[in-house]
Amino acid sequence: MLDQIDPTQLEEVTVDISALLVRKGFPETDVRTKAITILLSDIRGFSAIANAHAATDVVALLNRYFKSMGDIITEFGGRIDKLMGDSILVVFGLPESKEDDAERALACAVKMQQAMSELNECNQSLGMPDVFMGIGINSGEVVVGELGSEHYNEYTVIGDEVNLVSRIESHSLRGQILISDQTYDLTKDFIEVSEPNEIEVKGAKKVVKLYELFSTSRPTAMEVPRREERKSPRVPTSMPLAFQVLSGKIVQPERYEALVLDISYNGMMIESKERLAKMSEIKMSLALELFSDKTTTVYARILKSDPAENDFRSSMEFTNISREGQAVIKQYVDQLISGP
Repeated sequence: MLDQIDPTQLEEVTVDISALLVRKGFPETDVRTKAITILLSDIRGFSAIANAHAATDVVALLNRYFKSMGDIITEFGGRIDKLMGDSILVVFGLPESKEDDAERALACAVKMQQAMSELNECNQSLGMPDVFMGIGINSGEVVVGELGSEHYNEYTVIGDEVNLVSRIESHSLRGQILISDQTYDLTKDFIEVSEPNEIEVKGAKKVVKLYELFSTSRPTAMEVPRREERKSPRVPTSMPLAFQVLSGKIVQPERYEALVLDISYNGMMIESKERLAKMSEIKMSLALELFSDKTTTVYARILKSDPAENDFRSSMEFTNISREGQAVIKQYVDQLISGP
């Protein structure tokens, strides 16, 4: 039925829905449609960090993160819609839309990523791990209004564009900013981006184009930091690996075996009998010393998994790894590059 509605009549439809709710005994609300830009950020591998450190230390880390990001969001005129665990949902265009909503959202995202280096310096001084953030940005029309009851309510945004920004953010790697086709169309004259990556997302009727943001020239020239982990060399190797698959945030008990074909500072390619779902996560243990039982836990996200003869080859990026484990991998990769 909704597919048959003329988009130009959407505001009239929402008003009718609001009136219907009032007739049914629900409180009257201010429901309307608005064109806004939405930013969603999320700390990569946060569950593993939370499990490895004391709750008080994790809360302190989060508060430092929220304080730093909140200051930047306010600077660029964004409105924090909600905090969801380690995620921040921000809207640009409320209470009133402005012509530069998308422009300010992109600049805000770039400065948020730039601020992560200073935040991690503080984390290191306190003995806490580095944290990395992925960001998704989308623009479009949403329904805006009071949601809830007398027990709890909030002024928030809902709709397909909100759902889409969540899907976009889930595809972002650590240190990345991904933007939708709609946001790209609004800002393409003053930004530098990657070639579009076409993906299929749940709930979307057609393929979605995503662009990685590299830089923007408005309101000032700003560049997204290029993290070493995302541009490191990848070298061939051959070593066994045992791993478990995560379902949501739960580690499943089944253990699988694989062969590592190549490795970089921040990712690897494995060969296994199982085809791993794109964007799924796995858990594995990494030996820190030769002929030693000392290991560190590593989490990784599957970027793609393709058939190869009778097996499947899956490439992945580490989403959470200790500083000690990162150093071991870097040393191993550097040794392979230098030769025997």
